[in-house]
Amino acid sequence: MTYRTPLAISLLVAALTATPVWAHSEAHGKKSGKPAAINPEEKAFGKQGDPKKITRTINIDMNDKMRFIPASVSVKQGETIRFIVKNSGKVMHEFVLGNMAELKEHAELMKKFPNMEHDEPYMAHVAPGKTETVIWQFTKAGEFHFGCLLPGHFEAGMVGKVNVTQR
Repeated sequence: MTYRTPLAISLLVAALTATPVWAHSEAHGKKSGKPAAINPEEKAFGKQGDPKKITRTINIDMNDKMRFIPASVSVKQGETIRFIVKNSGKVMHEFVLGNMAELKEHAELMKKFPNMEHDEPYMAHVAPGKTETVIWQFTKAGEFHFGCLLPGHFEAGMVGKVNVTQR
């Protein structure tokens, strides 16, 4: 056994046993300026939309009363929606698409790891006074939701609904 082996083992053990660190930072969801490849992964509520195939734009406002305006939107199955999400409040908010079960599960996880960092095409983390964009294609009909999953926001009623009707 050389002197490097204990060091390598120590580093490996430290890496494997370290508490995961996620940070819901200001940089969350920021794009590098280069067009990113479209993620082909399909979720129960659709998939990342192609910016060249946007059907229409829906503006969503988030505020410190823990509400989305509008709180409900209707789209047709197959539409690619550009959500322009504005934070008109003074605290951080986020817009996360999903089904209610997933949003509730994620909100609980956020309570345990409030600084969790993630960058998915169906979410936008929006600083006060700023605007972000989510482009999403709703491939299935049904009732889906959007919410702010920062601790306390979802529980305070910061949730909205997307009704997707069949073509």
